[in-house]
Amino acid sequence: MPSLFDADIATLKGVGQKRAELFRKLGAPTVGDLLRLYPRAYEDWRDAVPIRNTLLNEVNIVKGTVLRRPTEQRIRGGMTLYKTAITDGEDDMQLTFFNNRFVMNLLEEGQVYAFRGKVTGTFTRREMASPEFVPEARMQDMVPVYPQTEGLTSRLIANAMKEALKRLPETVNDPIPDALRMEFALCRLEYALKTIHFPNSPEALSTARRRLVFEELLVLQLGMMELRRAGARDNPYPIRKNCTEAFCALLPFTMTGAQQRAIADAMRDMAGAHPMNRLIQGDVGSGKTAVAAALCYNVIQNGLQAALMAPTEILATQHYESLSALLEPAGVRVALITGSTRQKARNEILAGLQSGGIQLIVGTHALISDGVEFKDLALVITDEQHRFGVGQRTALAKKGNFPHTLVMSATPIPRTLALMIYGDLDVSVLDELPSGRQPIETYLIDPAKRRRAFGYIQKHIDEGRQAYIVCPLIEENDSDMASVKAYAEIARAYFGDLPMGILHGRMKPKEKDAVMADFSAGRTKLLLSTTVVEVGVDVPNAVLMMIENAERYGLSQLHQLRGRVGRGKYKSTCILVTEAQNEEALQRLRMFCSTTDGFKVADEDLRLRGPGDFFGQRQHGLPKLKIADMMNDMQVLSEAQACARRIVERDPLLSDPALRGLKAEMRRLFASTGGTVTL
Repeated sequence: MPSLFDADIATLKGVGQKRAELFRKLGAPTVGDLLRLYPRAYEDWRDAVPIRNTLLNEVNIVKGTVLRRPTEQRIRGGMTLYKTAITDGEDDMQLTFFNNRFVMNLLEEGQVYAFRGKVTGTFTRREMASPEFVPEARMQDMVPVYPQTEGLTSRLIANAMKEALKRLPETVNDPIPDALRMEFALCRLEYALKTIHFPNSPEALSTARRRLVFEELLVLQLGMMELRRAGARDNPYPIRKNCTEAFCALLPFTMTGAQQRAIADAMRDMAGAHPMNRLIQGDVGSGKTAVAAALCYNVIQNGLQAALMAPTEILATQHYESLSALLEPAGVRVALITGSTRQKARNEILAGLQSGGIQLIVGTHALISDGVEFKDLALVITDEQHRFGVGQRTALAKKGNFPHTLVMSATPIPRTLALMIYGDLDVSVLDELPSGRQPIETYLIDPAKRRRAFGYIQKHIDEGRQAYIVCPLIEENDSDMASVKAYAEIARAYFGDLPMGILHGRMKPKEKDAVMADFSAGRTKLLLSTTVVEVGVDVPNAVLMMIENAERYGLSQLHQLRGRVGRGKYKSTCILVTEAQNEEALQRLRMFCSTTDGFKVADEDLRLRGPGDFFGQRQHGLPKLKIADMMNDMQVLSEAQACARRIVERDPLLSDPALRGLKAEMRRLFASTGGTVTL
């Protein structure tokens, strides 16, 4: 539909310039974009029940004949009521509309309508206030419900959609070739578009939706494959000498099988024809840093340089300390650069990077700032990938001449989904925990048990251990959520003069570092913190994590927080405190307590929150999907991936005229992210 994507939404009958701005706000600046603005739900008017069978205080649909034209009745406060009654032949129902004078002309005496609304009244007398209604002729409709914005109702969007559908040409250019459409049992695009907006049955809706989901995921996969193809270069830094065995000799522990496989995969990549582009994902504590260290060591032993970028100064400092302790005895020079690095030290580091004297640099975003130049940067690593934009990852890679790239994420996601989100990367999964790690026991309590939990914390501190307490806020506001500053008073009242630290995001980097240094060294026994403690804190002596207002966090974030304990030889516990009464919220937290498997937690989090919230749309660079559902459309995703692979194997440039439509849709989809699909 190229012409419709060129047609301004303001040219549509009934829209005009003022309303066109509202449509643009919804992401529909053209008629073609409007046709791809899919309903978020449907109201099914076919589910009418007899008046006597309606459920009190619940939303019902009833079919009835209007007994009389609505009458007007003014009441105090300037409000006007319009009342009427309907009958289904057996029973009557009273209807009341508030301040809606149009209803007098919309409801005709003797005509049959379907009414949808909350039923009130008594066992013998049913009432409905301000119901929605449609004429009997439309009772077979499944009415679309669209995403709305102020001034633009779902009904107005539906009216505009009818006009847009009239603009469809007699023969719609279908981007999916007939042969593929028939192979995967897909309906035509014209039918899919008309039916997705105004279906006449659930079966028809399912047929239309499957077609549109398949197309969207197919286009996405083709675009991801093109990004990879366009980024493929000859390998300027083939790593010929494998020094993994020598690296393992430096370790005070034995690597897991998963770690060894991930290193072998990466070494094979780095010795290959193209630069490595690999994602390592694994649960909290699965040993991603050791894998990164092994790859850095190999690159450095081949006479080249490596860089590791972390999202926070705390995490960058932790990586620097662990990597320098491990590698410097082996003759590797490691440096740290952050926003807090003093100018004199920064100048020395920059000189060392340019000369090649510094072989491994660890840092924050400071790594991608002007002035940071390398002699031979062959490997770039980004940790906690979901916290960086794709652009930042690319900016670090541009510091070298197409270096090998490794990204690490402690947000476990299903492998199939990982291939989709990080479609330009190969994936390694660390699905084994190092030996000696004890499972973390997790409990859910209400605030009434808080003092008992304090006693449990005190008992472990008396035994020489340490603990965290996490609050959602820094300072008090009008909400009922706990704040670190207010909580500090509660904690001091209970724990007395116990050495305590406070950590939050508004503190200066030096202040944060000082607090963490005291906690790491054991000078403070209890750390009160916001979620700034989520990453970058590795204190093996800390065995207790207490999280206030646990219902306020996503499951994956709770899992990240829980991962701050259980990092040493001591048995560890996580305590969730919640006042939530909502059964769904409680069920979610109980599920979290029942497992320490990050992949199970991630699956549930993804199901509940959807991919946009889960990954952060702007962070992972995935084009915004309009109809596909990451969790519920996995079977269609699998089919679309297989189809995309076959297409690219036969025709990498999509040069076949039959693929012209898919090529155009691919460009359009990736244009929203600034992606450069160049076919």
